[in-house]
Amino acid sequence: MLLSVNVGMPKNVAWQGKTVYTGVWKHPVAGPVMARRLNLDGDGQGDLNGHGGEQRAVLVYQIGSYRHWAQHLGRGDFSYGQFGENLTVEGLPDDEVFIGDRYRIGEAEFEVTQPRVTCYRVGLRLGVPEMPALLVSHHRPGFYMRVIREGPIQADGAITKTRSGTHALTVADTDALLYLPHRDLAKLRRAVQIPALSPGWQDSFRDLLAATEDGDSATAPPIGTEPAPPARPAWAGFRALTVTRIIPESAAVSSIYLSAADGAALPAARAGQYLTVRIPAAGQPAPVRSYSLSSAPGASPYRISVKRESHGVASSYLDCTLRPGTTLHVAAPRGGFVLDGGTGPVLLISAGIGVTPVLAMLHQLAARRSSREVWWLHGARGPREHPFAAEADTLLASLPHGHEHVYYSAAAREQCPSRVHAGRLSKDKLAKLDLPASADAYICGPASFMTDMQRALTAIGIDPARIHTELFSALPPVNPGLTAETSRPPHQPPGRPGAGPMVTFARSGISTPFPTGRRSVLDLADACDVPTRWSCRTGVCHTCVTPLLSGDVTYSPDPLEPPTEGQVLICCAQPTTDIVLDM
Repeated sequence: MLLSVNVGMPKNVAWQGKTVYTGVWKHPVAGPVMARRLNLDGDGQGDLNGHGGEQRAVLVYQIGSYRHWAQHLGRGDFSYGQFGENLTVEGLPDDEVFIGDRYRIGEAEFEVTQPRVTCYRVGLRLGVPEMPALLVSHHRPGFYMRVIREGPIQADGAITKTRSGTHALTVADTDALLYLPHRDLAKLRRAVQIPALSPGWQDSFRDLLAATEDGDSATAPPIGTEPAPPARPAWAGFRALTVTRIIPESAAVSSIYLSAADGAALPAARAGQYLTVRIPAAGQPAPVRSYSLSSAPGASPYRISVKRESHGVASSYLDCTLRPGTTLHVAAPRGGFVLDGGTGPVLLISAGIGVTPVLAMLHQLAARRSSREVWWLHGARGPREHPFAAEADTLLASLPHGHEHVYYSAAAREQCPSRVHAGRLSKDKLAKLDLPASADAYICGPASFMTDMQRALTAIGIDPARIHTELFSALPPVNPGLTAETSRPPHQPPGRPGAGPMVTFARSGISTPFPTGRRSVLDLADACDVPTRWSCRTGVCHTCVTPLLSGDVTYSPDPLEPPTEGQVLICCAQPTTDIVLDM
C-alpha cells in the first residue's frame, strides 16, 4: 500500500559553514498528485547529477525500514518523507523487489531502475552524518523508479505488481554489488544484462566486471573512483635522491637531475608521470610540490624542470639556492597522464612550463622511431620564455611524420624565428591546422589554457574521450549540492594551530597540523579551502579516494570497502603519523 506521497522543492540549507541547495526535505501532500516522466508535480531536486531525471523520477522508501531505524537509532520522531522519499510504502522491501519490476499505483505505472544513490544529504536531513553508510551496510537503501505511464497517484492507494524484472537481481543485492567488497561474479554478469537498470549503474558494473575478469576483483574500484595509475609506485613514501646537476633552460626555468645516493639506476618512469618532492631546506614545515619528469622514459637520473615563481617558496629555493650534492626527498613516479601505445596520430599541446610532460612523451616517440603522425603545438610568451626549444626541434626532426607549430604571445612577428607564429595559440589557430580528427591529444598548461584547448579540439571533431589533460594544481572539486561560492586559494585553517600529525596537501601547497576535534582529513581540507572531491562523506562511494604519498591513517567510521594500497578515503580518515596527500 502507498502510505504517503511526499514532495518538496529544493532550498538552501546551512551546513558546516557552507550552503547546500537540496530537495531532500519532503513532506506529505493530501489528495492526488500527478506522476510525470521526470518528477511528481510539486517536487524537485537540487542536484540533478545524482537525483531526479527520467531514471530517478520517484524515490521509494519502506515503512518497515522506518521501524528498523527507529529501533536502531533509538528515535521516535520520524515522519513520512524524512528519508527524502517521494513514496512511503508498506511492503516492497529492498531484498524482495527486483530491478525491472513494474508496479501500478493509481493511474500511473512505474519501473524499478536502481537503488538510492548514497549521499551525505540524507544524513544532513536526519542529523545522522553516518546515515549513507548505514543505509548500505544494513541493506536498506530504498530505490528509484521511472514513470512508464503518467497519471495521478494518491496516498492509501493500492500497489499492484504488473511485471517481474528479468535476471532476478534485488535492489539490496544491486546496492551491495556496487558498494560492498567480495563481489559475486555471477551477479555482476547478470547486472550488466538487465535492460531496466539505469545507464550509470550499468556502466559502473561493466567497469567492475572488466576489473574482476582481469583478475583484480579484490581491488575493483567502486563507483566514483578515479582511474588508477597503470602500475603501483616503484617505492613507498619518500626516498632520498641526490641532486647531481642543475641546468638553466630559460630565463626562469632550470632542470634538476636526481640520482640515487648509491649510484644505482632508478626505476623506469612512464612518459608524462611526475615526481612529488619534499624540500627540507626550503622552510619549515618542508614544502612539498609535484613536478613532471621532463626526461625520456627510463632515463636515470631523473630530470625535473622547475619554473621560478615570484612568490614561490619551493621554486625560488630550487632555482636560486639549490646546489649539486643536496638531498631531496622524492616520492616515486606517479600519474595516469601517460602516452598510449597506439599507432594513430598524436597531438602534444602545451603552454609555458606545461611543456615538461609532453616533452617526455616526445622523447618516447623519438626513441622508438615512431611512425605516428606527431603534432607539436606549444605556446610561450617569447624566445626568452621558451625552454627546450632546441631539444624539441631535434626530437621532431628524427620523426618521419612530425609537425611543429610554436606560438609567441608577447613577441612581434620580426622576433619570431621560422616556424614560430606571432600571437597566442587559440581555437581559431587550431582550426586552421587541419588536425586529424582521429588523433589522441595530450594537453598540459594553465587551467584556462587546457579548458580552451579541450573545447577547441572538440569543436573540430576530436572525440572528447581522446583528449587527455594534466593539472598540477588541485583537481577540480566534486561537491554535490553546494551552492556556487567565491573560490579562495588554499590557506591555513582558521583558529589556533592543531597539535596533531602534520597533514600536507601537496598539490595545494598547504601543510598544517591536524586539529583536535576535526572528524576527518576531508573536514580539514574543507577548512583550508583545498578543493575536495566527495559525495557520501562516510566511506561508501569512494569519490574522495586520494593517493597517500606517505604516512599512515586510521578510519572512523571504517569504510565499507577499503581503498587500494597507496590510496586513502579522506572522508573518514584521521592521520596517525605525518601524512602527505596528492591533493
